Amino acid sequence: MKSKIIILLSTASIFLLSCQNKSGNKFNKLQKMEWLVGEWEQKLPNGIITEIWKKENDSTYSGKSFFVKEEEDTIHSETIVLSQRKDKLLYIPTVNGQNNDEPVTFTMSSDAEDNFTFENPTHDYPQKISYKKSNATTLMTSISGIQQGKLSQENYSLTKK
Repeated sequence: MKSKIIILLSTASIFLLSCQNKSGNKFNKLQKMEWLVGEWEQKLPNGIITEIWKKENDSTYSGKSFFVKEEEDTIHSETIVLSQRKDKLLYIPTVNGQNNDEPVTFTMSSDAEDNFTFENPTHDYPQKISYKKSNATTLMTSISGIQQGKLSQENYSLTKK
């Protein structure tokens, strides 16, 4: 009788453990970037760069990035989807006027604390996009890769509004 109770308790324990809801960690890579949510900008002599991020759901953030010259003329704009699919974190920008207005997928290649890098070695330019949280109100972004046969890199420092 005692052995039947032990077997029953063991079976029940295994069953309960297997039924645990593990969804709390399901989107852990995306959750590490929650600090990105909000509005960021950098004022330059010739205009303002703005990025706006919001949380759509547990697996997806959406972003908009644009450069406005003299508060009237939008020179560059893109929409971005940051999505965790299984164990991959994907950065998917759609840039107006580029790539036939089709999205391009970059896969996270590095996720050091508050520093995330996404890469797509087959894309024309950039091949690498990085986001680094310097502090609660400063975001460093970088795009880099080979452009016209030469290594190129653009860096931006955005402040949270």
